[in-house]
Amino acid sequence: MAHPFLQTLSDELNAVGIATFRYQFPYMEQRRGAPDRPPLLAATVAAAIEAAKKTAAGLPLLAGGKSMGGRMTSQAAAQGLLDDVRGLVFFGFPLHPPGNPGTKRADHLAKVTQPMLFLQGTRDTFADLKLLRPVSAKLGSRAILHVIDSADHSFHVLKSSGTTDAAVLGHLARTTASWADRLLSRQPSVGH
Repeated sequence: MAHPFLQTLSDELNAVGIATFRYQFPYMEQRRGAPDRPPLLAATVAAAIEAAKKTAAGLPLLAGGKSMGGRMTSQAAAQGLLDDVRGLVFFGFPLHPPGNPGTKRADHLAKVTQPMLFLQGTRDTFADLKLLRPVSAKLGSRAILHVIDSADHSFHVLKSSGTTDAAVLGHLARTTASWADRLLSRQPSVGH
């Protein structure tokens, strides 16, 4: 939760009007190497959403995360644990382990009812775009895939790209804000 990437991304999102609520998975909090089992990870996401709802009562909620955090958020949504969430944002969805391409990690996305924004780099070894593009297309209008040229899984870009990592993080935030604005303008507001 305190990783420099997440802190900087949170700052960039705040700058474009999106408040963030960060949290730790238990294994990270306890400094264990191996991730918790998926049911505990999904329950942690659901608990974080409940805490965010209380903290920001009345504000529309988006959920998501970086890499595994995004994937666990999508699994919680597929299980119906995030009904109050208006949309999901994935900063580098981990479709497969590096060097082991496949789409099994996306099977649950068909059960997600919320709109989804996938932000992916062209050099992301965790998501071959030749596989992710058809996954996104199969989800239809619920999914938007936004590709960042030259970015890897951490959204680090090559010097030859003509941009910087900082500029990419600003772009991720502005893209998220624009998507959220369109999404929230066509959905009814939260009932009180």
